[in-house]
Amino acid sequence: MTRRPWPKAVLFDLDDTLWPIVPVIRAAETILYTWLQQHAPRVAARFTIDSLRQARLELLARQPEYAIDLSALRHAGLVAAFGQAGEDVARVDEAMVLFVAARNAVTLYDDVAPGLARLRQRTLLGSVTNGVADLATIGLADQFQASVAARDFGRAKPDPGIFLAGCAALGVQPADTLYVGDDLLLDVQGAQQAGLRAAWMNRSGKVNELADQVRPDVEVDSIDALLAWLDATHEPPHKPPQEPPHELPHGSAPMRV
Repeated sequence: MTRRPWPKAVLFDLDDTLWPIVPVIRAAETILYTWLQQHAPRVAARFTIDSLRQARLELLARQPEYAIDLSALRHAGLVAAFGQAGEDVARVDEAMVLFVAARNAVTLYDDVAPGLARLRQRTLLGSVTNGVADLATIGLADQFQASVAARDFGRAKPDPGIFLAGCAALGVQPADTLYVGDDLLLDVQGAQQAGLRAAWMNRSGKVNELADQVRPDVEVDSIDALLAWLDATHEPPHKPPQEPPHELPHGSAPMRV
């Protein structure tokens, strides 16, 4: 078997690739709702967690530009709810601080911290996300040489531009880059259409029901499995990864919340 060159960079999705996101959001929404009951009781009396979520979805349908910044969507949803309930809208920022802190209280999958540390010795690492996680708060910022978020870039996956921005931020070509994500359409197909190779991070053993249209370059269930595939099918890197340019291209600002 002919081995390929080791990728010059590996870009990662975040939510549901490096940590499970559903339990985090549920916990954060519960914490927020408890705060509402205590500090904005008329909002809590008028809305449930589910009806607040439905109101956000309706707002998103009316203003799809919020799709690139879910934190701004939640803020706008709370502003609307506070206004409808007759509560002090000025307190929405206080509520958002609480929610953001809970939103970033993630639990990494066990393989993530050691796996990223091993990968970082052999290639450049970055992240490309549609989400609003704060890598500094989570404790992963030092593992990535560049991070691109949809709300900073102005376009979201699967738009090819955001993947290309991740490559440009690391100073590598798309063909020399591997993208790793859990969503077949947003991550795998999106990255491949931008010229990157793509690994499907399938931690829960899902069946690829889109196999006729989306074919990952590899399917793995952990970073350990990704490393094993790279070792088995690629030539080892000849030298340590070079740090990317210090000036990031337009649209690839470091991630923030």
